[in-house]
Amino acid sequence: MFLFLMSLPPVGILLLSDKFALMATTNCILQLLLFLVTANIPALVTGRMSYVDIAWPWGLVTIGIVPLLTGVQGPLQGGINRANLVTVAYLVSGLRMGLGAVVMAAFGHLKKELPRYLFQRRRWAKKGITDESSVIYKMTMQKEIMVQCLSNMGCLAMPLLVQTSGYMTGPLTWLEMAGWAMWAASLIFEHTADQQKLNFAQECKKMNKKNAICDVGLWRYSRHPNYFGEWMVWNSLVLTSVPSLLAMWQAEQETILTKCGLTLGVLAVSWAMYQCLVNYTGAKPAEFYSLQKRPDYARYQTTVNMFIPGYRRQGDKEK
Repeated sequence: MFLFLMSLPPVGILLLSDKFALMATTNCILQLLLFLVTANIPALVTGRMSYVDIAWPWGLVTIGIVPLLTGVQGPLQGGINRANLVTVAYLVSGLRMGLGAVVMAAFGHLKKELPRYLFQRRRWAKKGITDESSVIYKMTMQKEIMVQCLSNMGCLAMPLLVQTSGYMTGPLTWLEMAGWAMWAASLIFEHTADQQKLNFAQECKKMNKKNAICDVGLWRYSRHPNYFGEWMVWNSLVLTSVPSLLAMWQAEQETILTKCGLTLGVLAVSWAMYQCLVNYTGAKPAEFYSLQKRPDYARYQTTVNMFIPGYRRQGDKEK
């Protein structure tokens, strides 16, 4: 319930603003329709929450096309500028994960609940919500899905809306250029980590080696380098938003409430994605099941950082 309530204020801030109301309203309608069709209704029918893995990344694609649909921006009009760069960033991230999710669905991987969503059920069980046929169980699942939908409606859309708003004009600042360089490096880092794990899994399959621990490449320095790369992608979008936020504060169009809300919302993206990638559906749920399946995983935890890459070490298990 806490995450659900925390997701609401950024949506309200955007809808009540002068500059962003049209794009925010369009995005909210499209996100709601997308999640209903690809996640909420399938979850209600099948009892599985894993369909969020389709809805959320395609929601990023939706955010990326909102400026085009609302006429705020032409199709990549003006060459390399901040509006085009942030649009491409959302489209690349969304399509990369969204197409991967479609492939997973095509191969039947969503016919059973993914581990991170099984872990959610354990959280519900601690609150006494265990009867899968009960109304409260179904409503809890729908609420959890709506948390991710509301995130796409609110704070996760803010970096794009701020950078396409037109408050900041002229060439890219040094801060923006540094941010986009970090975005490219982070995306390459994330893709490399994903590819290394895929190659490792294929090699283990060929050798008929079961429950092996991926301890190659970037995985020698972080137990979840792909999640770290994804987090840094979003940190990059926060960084590239700063000049546009500063320009917005100098304008008279928005109220103080809107300016404060947008600033806090953009900065909160880093915190929100860290919580998601580490605690909510990311590292910790994955490690719960890895410890059960892989006897040597506990040793891996003692030598390799969980999230932020670092030197391999000896000593006590990471807390």
